[in-house]
Order: sequence, then C-alpha cells, then structure tokens
Amino acid sequence: MNRDMSKRKLTFIVAVNSRDVLQNNLLASPCFRKPHGHQIIIQEGFNSAAKAYNDAIDRAQNELMVFVHQDIILPEQWLNQVENALQHLEEQDPSWGVLGCYGKTQTNGGRGWVYQSGPGMIGAPFENPVPVQTLDEIVLILRRSSQLRFDEGLPHFHLYGTDICLRAKQSGRTSYAIPAFCIHNSSQGFVLPKEFYECYWHVRRAWSSQLPIQASCIRITRLNLAMYKRRLSEIYFRYRRPHAIKGRRVQDIRQLVKEADITIEQKVEDEATSHCTV
Repeated sequence: MNRDMSKRKLTFIVAVNSRDVLQNNLLASPCFRKPHGHQIIIQEGFNSAAKAYNDAIDRAQNELMVFVHQDIILPEQWLNQVENALQHLEEQDPSWGVLGCYGKTQTNGGRGWVYQSGPGMIGAPFENPVPVQTLDEIVLILRRSSQLRFDEGLPHFHLYGTDICLRAKQSGRTSYAIPAFCIHNSSQGFVLPKEFYECYWHVRRAWSSQLPIQASCIRITRLNLAMYKRRLSEIYFRYRRPHAIKGRRVQDIRQLVKEADITIEQKVEDEATSHCTV
C-alpha cells in the first residue's frame, strides 16, 4: 500500500523527566529531521502518566495522537508504516481502539517489532496489524474521536498501556500491534520499582473481570503467581547481582540506529535464505 504520511498530521505527546534524554532520542528521530508540521506536546511536572496524557488530549490539535516515551527513536520510515497500518484498518476495522508498536495477546505471546539497547531485536517484521490484549507503553496511538481517556486513579508511570487497551475493549474496540518499527534506547535492570507493583494491584482490582491480563512485562492473574515469581527473582538480583542490567542507554543514537539497521538486514537475508528451494 505504501501511502505517504506527509498530508496526515499527528499530535505527539511525551511525558518528560529529562530534557537531555528527550532531545537526544525522540526529538532526534530521523522521522523529524525534515519539516513536518506535526504537533509535539511536552508534558513535565505531572505525578502520573494518566494525568499528563489526559491534559494533553484536551490540547491536541489533531485527530491522531501518539503517546510516546522520551527515549524512543522513530526511524525515517515510521510515519509511512503507521499510514499503511491505518489504511489497512480503515478497511478492516475502522472502529479500532488503541494502536502500538509492541503488544501481548492473552495466550499467544508478543506481537511487534522493536530494537532495544541491550537485548537487541524484539519480535520480527510482520505485514498487517495484529489484535492484542494489551500494548506496551513505549508507543500508543489513539484517536480523539474515540473519547478514550486514561485512568487518573492509576498512579505513577506503569501499566497505563494495559489499562487503556482494556478501556478500549470495554467500549467494544479492538487494540492492535502495528508493523511500525521503532528503537527503544532504554536503561533497564532486573528489579522493577515499587511503583510498578502499586500499578499492578490497581489494574488487578480495576479489571478483575478481565483476568488473566497479559501485560508486556508481567501476567496479572487471580492467584498472582507470575508476580510472586518475579518478586522472588528480584530478591536474587537485588542481593546477589545488584549491578546486573538488561541494557544501558547509549548517548550516541547514530550507533544504535546503525546496529538496528544491520540487524534488520540480517533478518531479511535469513528469511530470504529460509525460503530458498534447492
């Protein structure tokens, strides 16, 4: 389909706690290098993602709103990939709920295509949007006309992607992981902060009728077995390997973009080889 996104304007919304990270990552994204006319709303000083994002929704000038982390890098082709996904959904499911770059189904694992500092490539290329139960918070796309809003009772900055997808489902809308490749330049450890678990319990209470819920990094269930297993592993890392990390944010994103490009080329070559016949 390969439509040009140049005529469709978006509102990008980002909650920021470091101007340096924002400037060196999201605002340095290849897709923003040329004049673009998209609205960018920078939210600072809020004590939760939900409050920051709802405030921005009220100020958004465009129908399509992209809620994105400050440490995400959007490649040059990202906007056209989003446009292709939107064109597909306009034909297949014009009442879609939430879109994102990576999500989880309830029972069949992850869907998406992201390169992350440290772990490397997560997922693989795919052609069309795929229904998911929840989406990771790195990128979330909503329409103003859907009237979806974030739960301001959900504290901090975790699991709001899970919550908004469940809100979409409650209104009869399906959420999708879309084939829009992005890069996450993140520092990540093996121990989640206590604020994450406060969000976990809030989501579990609010959406008990939807259990089990498969979020991007944890499964929420009635018995909480996955959560307790994770907390036990965190005890090990906290006391035996306190300096262990999954990945470290890099300062020069050019190297990260190059690594991602090389990995993509290798995946394409491997896939082409696997389809060769003798």
